Amino acid sequence: MTKNNRGFTVVLTAAVILLILSASIAAPILCRPFYYAHITAMDLPERTGYTAEEIRAAYDEMLDFCVYGTEFGTGVLPWSEEGKAHFADCAVLFRLDFTVLAVSGAVLLVCLVLYRRGLRPAKLLGRGPLFWSGSIPIVVFAVIAALAAMDFDRAFVVFHKLFFPGKDNWIFDAETDAIINVLPEAFFRNCAILIVALLFLACILLLVLDARSRKRITA
Repeated sequence: MTKNNRGFTVVLTAAVILLILSASIAAPILCRPFYYAHITAMDLPERTGYTAEEIRAAYDEMLDFCVYGTEFGTGVLPWSEEGKAHFADCAVLFRLDFTVLAVSGAVLLVCLVLYRRGLRPAKLLGRGPLFWSGSIPIVVFAVIAALAAMDFDRAFVVFHKLFFPGKDNWIFDAETDAIINVLPEAFFRNCAILIVALLFLACILLLVLDARSRKRITA
């Protein structure tokens, strides 16, 4: 016996939104070739005096610390305790994102089991979870992306003040933490573009699936 439930709709919608958001954020973190492509594209060896191999090794060592908790280092590039402390803060945020990704995925699996056992999402304002999962984030992040595009430098500062409250160790001294020279602001801008693009693609796919499902019902 099937049963429509509004709470099931809310949980399902929230889980899908958190899944696509955390997965989009995880993409530039886990896809290291995305950064490697910037080494040549941004002429980092010529601009910094380090070889491409040294830059790649520095990035890998730093990211291993943030993702896997290995010993901190930046290859042959000098680093300070202040710089290390900032990357330790980044590691906390990275692992939080991975946790949200895993938990939201697990919740969706539970929802699938409940669906197979007869529980169905009730419509909210005449729309199902596919519509809300696609429309809510696309509207919210369209506004955020528009504001960031108008002044990325300001958005970059606001981001750090929000996620690293009361700290200024994210303002690197290139003399003591040379890795900032191989992590230009343009790279972080491209990371933001990739995250928003992936999020939007996922949302559009959800809205297309919602439109097709409604079309089948009315056919």
